[in-house]
Amino acid sequence: MKARRPSRIRRDPVRRGTALRFGIVGLGNIAAFHAQAARALKGGVLHSCFSRAPKKAQAFAHKHGCRPFFDYRAFLADPALDIVTICTPSGAHLDPALAAARAGKHLIVEKPLEITPARCRRIMAACRAAGVKLVTVYPSRFQDVSRAMKAAVEKRRLGSLVSGSAYVKWFRPQRYYDTRAWCRTWGASGGGALMNQGIHSVDLLLWLMGDPVRVAAFMSRPTRRGIEVETNVVAALEFPGGALGVIEASTEVFPGYPKRIEICGAHGAIAASEEELARWDFEAARPGDAGILRKFAKKSGASGGSSDPLAISYEGHRRQFQELVDVLQGRKRALTCDGAEGLRSVRVVCAIYESARTGRPIRLR
Repeated sequence: MKARRPSRIRRDPVRRGTALRFGIVGLGNIAAFHAQAARALKGGVLHSCFSRAPKKAQAFAHKHGCRPFFDYRAFLADPALDIVTICTPSGAHLDPALAAARAGKHLIVEKPLEITPARCRRIMAACRAAGVKLVTVYPSRFQDVSRAMKAAVEKRRLGSLVSGSAYVKWFRPQRYYDTRAWCRTWGASGGGALMNQGIHSVDLLLWLMGDPVRVAAFMSRPTRRGIEVETNVVAALEFPGGALGVIEASTEVFPGYPKRIEICGAHGAIAASEEELARWDFEAARPGDAGILRKFAKKSGASGGSSDPLAISYEGHRRQFQELVDVLQGRKRALTCDGAEGLRSVRVVCAIYESARTGRPIRLR
């Protein structure tokens, strides 16, 4: 997937008054959500898709109304293409991302940004050098309930933070791994339940609590066969100021439950299960609290992919894609989740894996 470096990098491909054109690389399950998101944008449109398999590219293009490409150089050389979204397996983000950045295309990369901090930094450096934007896909940050929790933390309604924990007890049957070779190995996926399922909640936890200073962890795969990566992991976290936390991630918990996040402080506690608010308790109540509880209590009943990876909405992707369009077209100044934000969660996940492998706590700073 290497593309020749163009003689002249296009630093700002925004065409005023013209919709920005999106192209998708890698046409697995998540690509359909990228296509739906791009087609629903204001100021953006789905333009093209790429796969090495011509039949797969043609079928995807026919279904979603875009132009198929089977040659990556030709895909990137298309002058109409503005934004590339990377949907390849987790450990195969680097090469297509580097090529796209060097071709002057803005980038949206599915979580995780890459599977090691060093690989993440290479993508970030390429985007800086080319003068293009980089987005890491974390749609949970764009849910209304997540935004409400973030606002409560920033307004210090919880007081000094005491505890922050994330629980991802999902279920993937043995056949999930048997039919997805890339999900089974460290080299292709970078990890299992934590890197490829629980990392959404790791990102939310860091967004709300800040980065931990130390982690200690255990991991296992109690019942799964023929795979290298973990399907069960528990980590303890120490945050600055003495706050502690727990991350649990599993793909062996039948039948699979919605992910949950809890943030507790000296003067309040908040918790959410998917898009539903589970706790909204403060020592100093405010008039708007009852309305927030009504708005988010039993909001959706969504499983969030707890037992079916396709049982999710594309709305979070749409909101994140729209933010990039708004930044490029001058309606917004900054991205919520750029490359640096994507690096944070990968750094913590890799430290958790190191702790589990070595049997000792790992200091992050």
